[in-house]
Amino acid sequence: MATVALIGADGSGKTTIAKRLEESFPLPTKYLYMGWTTESASFALPTSKLVRYLRHHNNEKSKAKWDGILSLDRSKSGGKGRKPALISNILAASRLFNRLVEEWYLQCISWSYQWRGYTVLYDRHFIFEAAFKYGVSSNGGERLTHRLHRWLLNHCFVKPSLIIYLDAPPEVLYKRSEEATIDILKQRQDALLEQGKKLPNFIRVDACQPLEDVYREVGHHIMSYIAPQAGKTTRKSRYAAEL
Repeated sequence: MATVALIGADGSGKTTIAKRLEESFPLPTKYLYMGWTTESASFALPTSKLVRYLRHHNNEKSKAKWDGILSLDRSKSGGKGRKPALISNILAASRLFNRLVEEWYLQCISWSYQWRGYTVLYDRHFIFEAAFKYGVSSNGGERLTHRLHRWLLNHCFVKPSLIIYLDAPPEVLYKRSEEATIDILKQRQDALLEQGKKLPNFIRVDACQPLEDVYREVGHHIMSYIAPQAGKTTRKSRYAAEL
């Protein structure tokens, strides 16, 4: 079965639309969060849950501990800061490894849904998470682990069958969430659009419309893509009546 990724900045309505479609879509459908925020995930590796727990309960203590380690006097490490650099590299490599394992873990969950006959609705997608968090157009200033991660996602990870971008001007998104500046929201918008150009079946939907209209348009795009493959169902007419 098909996979459909709903992407967009915070405040565009991705989660609301995806969960509503899971309940109302005429074909068997499953919702799956495919982003990097562990707190929002339905499924997460034990290691990710452990990191989340430590962040919440030992944040200040851990921060003080690592700040002390990473601020070691260079004179005690030969004057070149080898120990802090080594620790930083080990932590970066560990984060990358854990993230890659978790991404493939969620992809396996998606495959299990598809094998059971479900259309899978992705709330976000890792390829686009990397696009606006690492930067699509980099001038070489990224970490090596970030560049490697983005390359692996673009060349090795499974792409969604259909991508629907809920688009809205940065000013509108800022009023809805106020979690980022207008400049950052504009950079994210540009990054998502640039990434979208590289993938097939990328559709933009105006997220400035009333939520009901966005829901209706997204549903029609998904049905138009899936219907030729899945054939007609007894629930299709009921969905059309609702829309």
